[in-house]
Parts: sequence; structure tokens; C-alpha cells
Amino acid sequence: MIRRIDLRGAAGPVDYRAVLPRAELDVETAGHAIRPVLEAIRTRGVEAVLEYGRQFDGVDLDDIAVPDATLHASLDQLDPAVRAGLEESIRRLRATCEAELERDVTTQVAPGAVVTHRKTPMRRVGLYVPGGLAPLVSSVVMNVVPAQVAGVGSIALASPPQRAHGGLPAPTILAACALLGVDEVYAVGGAQAVGMFAYGAGPCRPVDLVTGPGNIYVAAAKRLVRGVVGIDSEAGPTEIAILADASADPAYVAADLISQAEHDPSAASVLVTDSERLADDVVVELEKQVHETRHVGRITTALGGPQSGVVLVDDVEHGLGVVNAYAAEHLEIHTRDAATVADRVRNAGAIFVGPFAPVSLGDYAAGSNHVLPTGGCACHSSGLSVRSFLKSVHVVEYTRDALADVADHVVTLAEAEDLPGHGRAVTVRLDDPR
Repeated sequence: MIRRIDLRGAAGPVDYRAVLPRAELDVETAGHAIRPVLEAIRTRGVEAVLEYGRQFDGVDLDDIAVPDATLHASLDQLDPAVRAGLEESIRRLRATCEAELERDVTTQVAPGAVVTHRKTPMRRVGLYVPGGLAPLVSSVVMNVVPAQVAGVGSIALASPPQRAHGGLPAPTILAACALLGVDEVYAVGGAQAVGMFAYGAGPCRPVDLVTGPGNIYVAAAKRLVRGVVGIDSEAGPTEIAILADASADPAYVAADLISQAEHDPSAASVLVTDSERLADDVVVELEKQVHETRHVGRITTALGGPQSGVVLVDDVEHGLGVVNAYAAEHLEIHTRDAATVADRVRNAGAIFVGPFAPVSLGDYAAGSNHVLPTGGCACHSSGLSVRSFLKSVHVVEYTRDALADVADHVVTLAEAEDLPGHGRAVTVRLDDPR
């Protein structure tokens, strides 16, 4: 069901990134396939968006905008238990976002010389919510709440149209939008949604930032439009890595590997352990638990794919080196003294510590955000947060005396760079008797 990679006793340095499980389809390859889609949307707008909706989603729409009445009707019809779960998820995430919200910082670097580090929210953002094999209503919360807390003035959201729902996104997604007060919602999926946000199409005006998870084609589209707009990260198919020793509960480990494999046949589930006994026991649990799940086919495909595996290491120290190289979207620590081990993790989208913090908690109600970098991007990118929707700008205020105090340094450095006009821009002010 799941392959093994034995890294124990390896002689000399090992390039872990080359030997660890990864999906065969990478973002660059996917980019070649969807580049024409983005170009068509850039040049032909909503007409191209509708065409690709027919081609990729199997729906024939006349309009991509979801009516406001439909949003509110979806909320009215929402299961009260689901609404209560969403409201608690919103409350917890809003609390962490508000705590993380950075304030302006003003520094007086010298008398009369003041620099303010100001945070300003994005003007307009486009939020993508997947809706393929699983309609990820929780992703509405994860995208919208930090944008709202940051103070973004204009929020547009897109999710794939569903044939089962008359060409509209899943009703739970629409209900969550209404619950959060988002009224600009589009029935557009995949790479074409990213293109619509970047270039504008029909009623959707261009945005400044695109965020949200998706499949490999969404990630590729975000890479291609970066520079036209900002992006949060290249969040492709989901992945989990678990660092575990002999103290771990094999039933918990197996359940958590399955929970991510349930997302998509391309999802990655990786166990890194120094205990061969645990590895054996986890495989036994996988065999038992997979056949008790609803989505046996996609889970089996994901666990058996090249992106998943059990990696055997010499000890927890060795395992830390492996998981830091892997840079998982989600990393669970199931070891003795798990908190201390977690403190030494450098690269992960989010870290879940100990036996009672499964990734699925973070998916819904931990108060953390589940929009995270995948495919090893956690070595340089962070998960979505309120900071993702803020820009930094330095505001510089100097008096004449403060400028005079530093003028010689500015002129000297300008001459060192053979840019005398830079120095003159300072001295012309000091030579002026006014």
C-alpha cells in the first residue's frame, strides 16, 4: 500500500530532497499546460473564462457572478450544526489574526529624524477556494478572515462551478461567504480563476493579490501571474509528514496519514521514523483503517503513489534533518518530548505537536490557518496570515537640522557611487537660505 525508503546508515552526505517521496508532476510542467489558458483570459476576458468552464468543469454558464440572493438562500438552508462549526472556526481564527496584527512602528534615528514603518492593507484581493473532489468550505474561513482583519477593502472569491448544483459552487461554500459578509463571489475554478483575478474578466476587476490553495494547475497559474499580481504561495496538492519514534501510537499515525490522502489522489503522506516496529504497525493500521473509510479509491491511490512513503532513519536527530529537507506543508511530531523536538524544526508550513494535535484540527478549528506552502516551498514561504494581506512602507520625516547632520555622509556615499546628483539633492536644500 505504501512504499519504504531506508536511509539508515547512509555513508556521507545525502541529498534528501532527491530521495524523499515527491509527486512526479511538478509545477513547472503544469505551467506549460495552463499558459495558453491564462493568455486566453488576458486577451479575451470573460468569454474565455466561460469557455474553460465548459471544457474543464462541464458546466455551461451565461454569467460567472453568483447572485446575492443565492448566497443568502444558501446560508438560510445551512445545517445549524455546520453553521455552529463555522462560527467557532471563524471566532478562533479571528482571535489569532487580531493578535498577530502588526502596528506601525516609529523610530527616531536622530533628533528630528523619524522613520515610521507603516502597515497598509491591500486594496483588493482575490481568494480561491477549491471545490473539486471535496468542497473546502473551511478554506473560505481561512482566506477571508485574515483579509478582513487586515482591513482589505475589496474581497472577491472564486470557487469551481458544480454540475450537481446547477453550475454554482457548493452550497456550503456560498453559505460561508454569506456568513462572512463576502458578496462578490464567482463560479470559476482552477487556473482560469487565477487568470480572472490577475487580468480581470467581465464583472471581476483585477486584484492586487491572489491567495488560496488548489491543485497543481492552480499553483502553476499562480507562479505564472506572479509579478502581475502578488500571490501567497504555490499551494498545490496537500501533504503531511509525520516524525515519529517508538512512543507513537500507530493508530493515530495511520489515521493522520489517511486524513491527508483523503483530499486527492495526488496528496502526499510521509512517515519518517527511527522505529521499524512502528513502521510495521502503521502499515497494519493503514490496511485496516483505509477499508473503513468512505473514499477508499482516492486514499489507496495517494498512499501508493510516488509522493507517499515510510522513511526509515537512524534516530530522531536524523529524522529532523530529513523533515527539514522535506519542508512539509503539515508536519506532525509524535516523539518523546515532542515540544522540544518541534522547537528544532526549521522548515514546515505548520507544526502539530504531540498526540492530540492532528492536522485535521488545524484544517478546521485550531485557530491556525490551513492555507500553507506545499512542494517543499515551506523552506522559503510562510502560510497565509493577516500579514499576507498587509504591505510595508517606510515613511521618512526629517527636519532641516536633521538633514544637515547627515548631509556629509550622503554626499560622500553618492560620490563613491559616482552619482553626484544624489548629493546635490541634499546640498541644494542646505545652501538655500530660506
